[in-house]
Amino acid sequence: MGTVTIGVSIAVPEPHGSQLQVLRTGFGDAAAHGIPTHVTLLPPTEIDAGVLPAVEAHLAEVAAAGRPFPMKLSGTGTFRPLSPVVFVRVVEGAAACAWLQKRVRSTSGPVPRELQFPYHPHVTVAHGIDEAAMDRAFEELSDYEAQWPCTGFALYEQGADAVWRKLREFPFGSGVVPPQAGRVEHGTLPAR
Repeated sequence: MGTVTIGVSIAVPEPHGSQLQVLRTGFGDAAAHGIPTHVTLLPPTEIDAGVLPAVEAHLAEVAAAGRPFPMKLSGTGTFRPLSPVVFVRVVEGAAACAWLQKRVRSTSGPVPRELQFPYHPHVTVAHGIDEAAMDRAFEELSDYEAQWPCTGFALYEQGADAVWRKLREFPFGSGVVPPQAGRVEHGTLPAR
């Protein structure tokens, strides 16, 4: 049956997702066109294609136990020099993301995955590009802000063309969004 490469993430909604993807492309990150803007819960993981139904069932259980929560992005950070990444920081919702990713990767589930680095929720805006472009991404997005109510996550598969495509969304078990998560505000981009 073969293998597939999957990932699980929280999509950054519109208009924020497209704005950040366009900026990422503008910084020279060639992979940006194939990666929807997101907060990772399970990094790229190769699995046997036959395990996919079990993965979907597991993710449905994780989502059923989850509840909507407020997400807020603000400012930039970097993993340099350890890893060539500049990101927009998750300043609200990080604990909920950590809770979710731990359950997604649970040793009792079909995708028990050890991480190369400790989990740190973020939105990548530059990866593996030259240092000057990384510095520019860090500076230009230092005042970026966006917030929205997070109501679920999704399963993605990476195609042979290196493009990530959504396979299925997993809404949280409770449709009740806490009042503080109910506000959706537009992201603010720095003037160019």
